[in-house]
This record gives sequence, structure tokens and C-alpha cells, in this order.
Amino acid sequence: MSRVLIPFPDLQPLAVDLAARLNARVAPVGWRRFPDGESLVTLDPQLSGVDVVVVAGLRNVDSVALALRFVAETARELGARSVGLVAPYLPYMRQDTRFHPGEAISAPIFARFLEQSVDWLVTVDPHLHRNPRLDGLFSIPTRHVAAAAAMAAWVQANVPDAILIGPDSESAQWVGDIAARAQVPFQVLAKIREGDRSVRVSLPDPVAARGRTPVVVDDIVSSGHTMIETLKHLATLGLPPATCLVTHAVFSEDAYERLLAAGARRVVSTDTIPHPACNAIAMAPALAVACEALLAERTPSLAAP
Repeated sequence: MSRVLIPFPDLQPLAVDLAARLNARVAPVGWRRFPDGESLVTLDPQLSGVDVVVVAGLRNVDSVALALRFVAETARELGARSVGLVAPYLPYMRQDTRFHPGEAISAPIFARFLEQSVDWLVTVDPHLHRNPRLDGLFSIPTRHVAAAAAMAAWVQANVPDAILIGPDSESAQWVGDIAARAQVPFQVLAKIREGDRSVRVSLPDPVAARGRTPVVVDDIVSSGHTMIETLKHLATLGLPPATCLVTHAVFSEDAYERLLAAGARRVVSTDTIPHPACNAIAMAPALAVACEALLAERTPSLAAP
């Protein structure tokens, strides 16, 4: 095979599915940590002339980034024709301006780090605001894979009487997209953030929610406080217990358990970040399409001149 997928340990199940769709061989990275905290990565040495796709979970990016760099550089030393990266969750995109004097603007800095490591990048729904497109941050080819279609299909199959509820005005466009695909109504709440762990949200229109099962949708859930406040408000309306639908299940500390304790009927996410209890929406099909396009761009034509 002329394609080799090199997954980090946490994303091996996704990588196996992705490899089958790309007709690629899977060669997991060996990653050893020494007692002093330093890393040693080991790759399959048979990489000469192949296109390598590194599949890396960047949920805990500060502990993974250096190993990722080692993998990419070693793959090139072993003769890889190209090295791409599938990072289903792309961190450091939210710090896209200097909010306080002296702060690092981490989004472009991290983008430059990845550019120095790989030839192309595929990710799922990066958290972009002042940088509206990936190609505004990256000079290498990139693909932004949208989770809307897969999430809408899950809603249609599992909550056909849903009303989708977005957490704030910024979510209106993508929550509306999921709702349109699933052919269900949606509402967007007003959100007032009073601190890192203090959020107030407005009540949805109770008339529009009547007879519907609420599905609270967010792209990234870290502490879970926004969703928890939303769940509390929905409970005051006498609506059925809500399902929480998440693209990237970051879930710091015990966020997942607190969502259930707050009354969530179920918490469902894509598999961009591994979580044994909530990963129900596979992103490998959409990731494979994006990877195929980028790999094709790097494959020399076999046609006669």
C-alpha cells in the first residue's frame, strides 16, 4: 500500500475505520515515556515512498505536541513522500486575539507549529471566530470537515420530535444548519457569561417547545456550565428531559457526570475526542472524503504526458 495511517493510541479505533476507507495500512505509533517525562516515539520503518497520515487526538495537546513533531520528522527521515495530519479536535483556536495586555495569541502560533510539522491538515469544526477560515491561519492545505450532517442524521434517527436549542447567538448558524438537515425546529438562547464558571441563559419560547423533546447542542463542552444552566431552565418549563448533543466532548474534570446530574437524559457526542459513554456519531466517513481530496492533490498523475 502507498498509504500508511499512523495513529496515536487514543484514536486507534477511528483510525482503523478511516484506513479502511482510504485503502491504507495502519501502523500505530509506539510512544514510551521515560521516568523523567521525556518521550520516545517509534515508527514502522517501512515508510519509504508512502504517504503518511498521522491521526492524533489533541485533547491534551500540551502533552502530545512534541511527540507529534517527533513522529512527523521521523516519518520524513524514513522516506515518507508526504506527511498529513488528521486532528479531529483542533485546540488553541479560541485565543485568537490579545484579550489582556501581554497575553500570547496562541491560534496563529500553534498554526505555525503545525505547519512546520506536516504538509496538510484535516480537522472537524474548529472553534473559529475572528479567524473565520482555516486558510486564514494556515499556509499549508487544510480541510474543515463539518459535523452537521452526521449530527442531523443522529437526531433524525433517535429524536424525531426534537427541538434543537443553541446556547447563544453565535451558535445560530450551525444549530440552524443541523435543524434544517434534521427537519426539526430550533431556538437560540441569550447567554450572559459572568465569569469562567458563571453563565446565565434566557428561557426558550415555551410555546415553540411544546410537544417537542429538547436537544441542547454545542460545539465544544469543557466545564459544562452553559449546558447545565440551560438544562435547569428547561426543567422549569416542564419539558421532557433534554438530550445534550456535542461536537467536541472536552469534558474537563467531572463535566459529563454533572450534566447527567443536572437532568440530561443522555449526552451524545461525535468521536473527535474519545469518551466511552457518549461517542455515538462516527466522523471517519466525512474525514475520509477530506483526506482523499488532499492525498489526491499530492499524488503524481499516472497519465501520459
